[in-house]
Amino acid sequence: MEMHTHTSWAAAARATLHCLTGCAIGEVLGMVIGTGLGLHNAATVVLSVVLAFVFGYALTMRGVLRAGVGLRAALAVAFAADTVSIAVMEILDNLVIVTVPGAMNAGLTSALFWLSLAFSLVVAFVLTTPVNRWMISRGRGHAVVHQYHHGH
Repeated sequence: MEMHTHTSWAAAARATLHCLTGCAIGEVLGMVIGTGLGLHNAATVVLSVVLAFVFGYALTMRGVLRAGVGLRAALAVAFAADTVSIAVMEILDNLVIVTVPGAMNAGLTSALFWLSLAFSLVVAFVLTTPVNRWMISRGRGHAVVHQYHHGH
């Protein structure tokens, strides 16, 4: 039988913000690199998604490793804690970016590029928070990393 616990919106928002931090670093870096190098839009999106997962997992692993967990176990915790959240965020923010007319082809000095990127991250945060709340209430997602947070 699956355990269900009450999870506050504030706890879900904190978990989502934690995940969004890593996603945003990777997403922005990927978009900047891809746009700066003139990569095809699809290649830029793939690069952004890969980097979002790398940075998202890395931020979670940093805290877990600091708690004294070994590398392999820390990676397993990061996968369990963040995979669904990062995947949902990446689907949402990339969907927004590719649907904003001209955003993918705007240059790095364009307000359209930066505003659409910022807007996409806001949309990802707002729509991923309920997903994280649901997962945490069932002992999944970010809930698996809570035991490693000291003072958070």
